[in-house]
Amino acid sequence: MIPDFQTIMLPLLTILKDGKEHNLRDVIKEISDQFNLTDEERVQLLPSANQAIINNRVGWARTYLKKANLLDTPKRGVLKITEDGIPILSKGLTKVDVKFLQTLPKFQEWQRSYAAKTDDGEAIGEESKIEAQTGKTPEELLDYSYNQLKEELASEIIDKVKSCSPAFFELLVIDLLIKMGYGGSRKEAGEVLGKSGDGGIDGIIKEDKLGLDTIYIQAKRWENTVTIHQVRDFAGSLLSKKAKKGIFITTSSYPASAKEFVGSIDPKIVLIDGNELANLMIEFKVGVSVKKTYEVQRLDSDYFDEV
Repeated sequence: MIPDFQTIMLPLLTILKDGKEHNLRDVIKEISDQFNLTDEERVQLLPSANQAIINNRVGWARTYLKKANLLDTPKRGVLKITEDGIPILSKGLTKVDVKFLQTLPKFQEWQRSYAAKTDDGEAIGEESKIEAQTGKTPEELLDYSYNQLKEELASEIIDKVKSCSPAFFELLVIDLLIKMGYGGSRKEAGEVLGKSGDGGIDGIIKEDKLGLDTIYIQAKRWENTVTIHQVRDFAGSLLSKKAKKGIFITTSSYPASAKEFVGSIDPKIVLIDGNELANLMIEFKVGVSVKKTYEVQRLDSDYFDEV
């Protein structure tokens, strides 16, 4: 199991006890070896998929130890223990964590200066408590909070879509598919969707702007679970029209048997349930708007490369 960033602090400091400069990559590898991480765990990514979890947690352990003046980074990607850090290792501690760092003058000084900059010392204290209690890095907490907000929004979207009229739901499906790159214009898509309505097909949409292939659509604003028989009827309709591709979209859900069925047949059918529909609407910004934007920036090392 990948250790949290607080569990990493003491092993990290111990690796640096010889007082020499250590390459961050080597430190990450040594910590990974100490905790017997598997090959999969060593490359497992954060939810944002921008960094390996172990790299992120070692990085934040380094940051917190540096704020407490227990280690230094004399140059990029290099770590070294400080004079304040050496005595810590002689205390016989079994763990170094945020709670312990808060007893150190340099860390307290950093927290005070950070609180002064934000004009919200109470919030900073709460953040430290959350980090200490959960063992999650600030970036992991940000990812977690983002996903919580996204789940809440998805739930709101599903409830709202279920309350819309069938006609509006058809327009919603058009807008989403167009945003995803299908169907050409809304006018073109709207002229075909809902035209046929025969044999379990609600509409047809172009796969691309050139119309090289078409996709048949079943769009149902339902409360009850879609049955496998309804999915089979849709598949039969595709076969009768010699169609190769179909999308079944519902505000409800599908049984496992329906998912297994579409995975074993030709034509290819994609099942989109209410939860996936809501997440696609969020991803392609259909029926939602941006409330607030947070930018997480990092050092541009190319800028500092001297010729």
